[in-house]
Amino acid sequence: MRSPMQQSLMKDQLTLYVFVSVLFVVGVVFGVLLVGALTLDQQQNLAGDVQQLVQRIQAGMGADGSESFWERVFFHAKWLILIWVLGLTVVGMPLVLALDFLKGVLVGFAVGTLVSQHEWNGLLFSLVSVAPPNLIVVPAILIASVSAVSFSLYMIRNRIMGRYGTLGGPFLSHTSTAVAMLLIIAGAALIEAFVSPSLLKWAAPLLSGAAGGL
Repeated sequence: MRSPMQQSLMKDQLTLYVFVSVLFVVGVVFGVLLVGALTLDQQQNLAGDVQQLVQRIQAGMGADGSESFWERVFFHAKWLILIWVLGLTVVGMPLVLALDFLKGVLVGFAVGTLVSQHEWNGLLFSLVSVAPPNLIVVPAILIASVSAVSFSLYMIRNRIMGRYGTLGGPFLSHTSTAVAMLLIIAGAALIEAFVSPSLLKWAAPLLSGAAGGL
C-alpha cells in the first residue's frame, strides 16, 4: 500500500504530465495555424527551401553520419540542459513551460509547412522525417520539464513558504532525470544520423514528384 504522501506525489506528477503534454499539443496546433498566417512570399520562400532540401537529399549531400550524430546530440542537449538549469530556479519555471510550448510550435510548423505545400505527400514525408526522432525527443523533453517544474515547486513549498526540508534528494532526482533523458536523446540522434537519411532519400520523390505537378 502506498502512503498518502506517495499518492499525493503521484497525483501531482500525473497532473504535471497532463499539463505539459497539453501545452505541447497546443503549441503544435499553434504552429500549424502559423503556417496559414504566412504571406504568399513567405510561403514561396519556404517552398523553395523545402525543394532545395529535397534536392540535397536526392543528391546524397547530407552530413557525415558521425558528424550529424554529434550535431544532433548537442542540439537536443542544449534544450535539456536549459530545462535542467531553469528548474533550479523558481523564476525559471514559466520559461520551462514556454520551451515546451515552443517545441510544439516548431514541430507543428514543420509538419504544417509540408502538408500545406504537398498535402498527403507532405504528410507522408513528415511521418518519415519529423516523426521518428521526435517520438523519442519530445517525451524526453516533457519528462525533463516535469522534473524541472517539480523541483521548482518543491523549492517554493519548502524554502520560500518556510518549510525547511533537505534539497539533496530532490536535486539528485532532478539531475539524474536530466542525465537519463540525455542518454535517451542520444538514441534519437542515432536515428537522425544513421536511419533518417535513408528514410528521407526514400521519401524525397514524394515531394519532388508533387512539385513537378504544380
